[in-house]
Amino acid sequence: MTGEGAAARGRGAGRLRETAAEVFGWEELRPEQLTAMEWVLEGRDSLVVMPTGSGKSAVYQVPALLLSGPVVVVSPLLALQRDQIAGLPGGERGPGAVAVNSDLGAAETEEAWEAVREGSVRYVYLSPEQLAKDEVVERLTEARPALVVVDEAQCVSSWGHDFRPDYLRLAQAVRRLGRPPVLALTATAAPPVRQDIVERLGMDRPRQLVTGFDRPNIRLEARRHLEDDERRARVLEDAAAAPKPGIVYAATRKDSESYAAELAGLGLAAGAYHAGLRAAERRRIHEEFLSGDLDVVVATSAFGMGIDKENVRFVLHASLPGSLDAYYQEIGRCGRDGQPALAVLHFRTEDTGMQAFFSSRTPRPEAVDAVVRAVHHHRDDPPDVGELRRDTDLSRARVTTAVNLLEETGALVTDASGAIRPVPGTAPSRAVRRAVDTAEAHKRMDRSRVDMARAYAETTGCRRRFLLGYFGEEYEAPCGNCDMCDEQESGGSDVTSSDRHPDAGAYPPGAAVRHDEWGRGTVLSEDGDRITVLFDEVGYRTLSLDALAARDDLLTVVSGPHESRPEAGG
Repeated sequence: MTGEGAAARGRGAGRLRETAAEVFGWEELRPEQLTAMEWVLEGRDSLVVMPTGSGKSAVYQVPALLLSGPVVVVSPLLALQRDQIAGLPGGERGPGAVAVNSDLGAAETEEAWEAVREGSVRYVYLSPEQLAKDEVVERLTEARPALVVVDEAQCVSSWGHDFRPDYLRLAQAVRRLGRPPVLALTATAAPPVRQDIVERLGMDRPRQLVTGFDRPNIRLEARRHLEDDERRARVLEDAAAAPKPGIVYAATRKDSESYAAELAGLGLAAGAYHAGLRAAERRRIHEEFLSGDLDVVVATSAFGMGIDKENVRFVLHASLPGSLDAYYQEIGRCGRDGQPALAVLHFRTEDTGMQAFFSSRTPRPEAVDAVVRAVHHHRDDPPDVGELRRDTDLSRARVTTAVNLLEETGALVTDASGAIRPVPGTAPSRAVRRAVDTAEAHKRMDRSRVDMARAYAETTGCRRRFLLGYFGEEYEAPCGNCDMCDEQESGGSDVTSSDRHPDAGAYPPGAAVRHDEWGRGTVLSEDGDRITVLFDEVGYRTLSLDALAARDDLLTVVSGPHESRPEAGG
């Protein structure tokens, strides 16, 4: 960096510290916070991965007051939006904020947009579904936003394929807004998820800041059960006995309600929280938990992000999670105050069948065919998603999912106006085949994530090492705060001096490899006599070093390890 550039950065850092102190009352900023804020101030696309409770929101909140226009914050849940706005400082210098969502009436919506037009608000909170609306994009474009923030950015990868396909339309929405810089924030993202976020948000050579994933104050345990009644009894027992407050994650809405009812029957103040409840009921449960009126919330996984409380003492899972990405995100809700917390995973082998079912949903080929043929039919007057929905008589979610797949395979493209056009040279029938193949690849990846969650639950080694290895972070066992390390210590064995496999180190984490059958991949971690590899085509696989030694051509190293955690200035 030149002397002039260093001086400019120094001035920027000074302005950021001053704003943080004067407006927010923060006398100090963490080095990683300040670094990311400087990137935002410089107008760089940035991806920031920081643990829950480490102050990710500050990364955009502070520089927003020094930018030339409003900041658009894409946030997945209305509860999150409310919390983020409620947490802003008031007073004369307090930054104004509005949320535009389905909870607002017509008059409230117009009032919010009037505040945006007048420039009296610095933050505009929206869901991805709102950004899919032409009128919303048009109003925002007039306001000339200076930054687009995608909060909980892991949803771009974990929800975008199926549950909420409008996440995958965010790159198009950003282009329609005039392509302001993009800041992606997440508390949990393994290397492939980070890459997915960058690609799907259309980020331009983003700087990446990834802090450590370890939360040493959270004790990790897993318990296998043969019968569901046995599991249910143990979950209830743990929830009743553990220090409060706590969260129980259940697989289904029905389970969340039945667990909450049984906990209430034991004399605990418990409530269920899931998507099937009315908004007012979800808001009540959320607020009562935050205020301390509830001992336990039983939630479905997709809605845990709305529960943000520093003194949560335990997180119990009543079934196997769909991925370790989701699991880490969920257990990150406990122990945010740095005090001891407990994360216990209760599972049965049969859970993997349910999770595989949830991860196996793919769009019907006839739906994809209807969408691509409609686009070709209207090539002279290109349609948007809404027009395709009317033309095909499919739901918005099905149309959006099909368009996303067809764009991913290069058959369609969306221009800056939102119009969807066919790419010359790709016949509809071929486009459908490629889209279906891509959906199948997503399904294989999702199923491999289920396999990794099961492998974590069944591991006989240090759970912390396994979990951190999944995120590409090396860790030397024992951790001293998981059930497996305790078991090995009580058995008289020393996990630090176990016999090292003769081929240990042959496939270092971060190395690019090629498998004889599965193709290209990246080594994520080594654990005893096994390595975990993420393959481009088939997802996560755990390989035995003995099996690899028996066939020296089965897995070859293509290039050495890359830096798994980019330097802050990278």
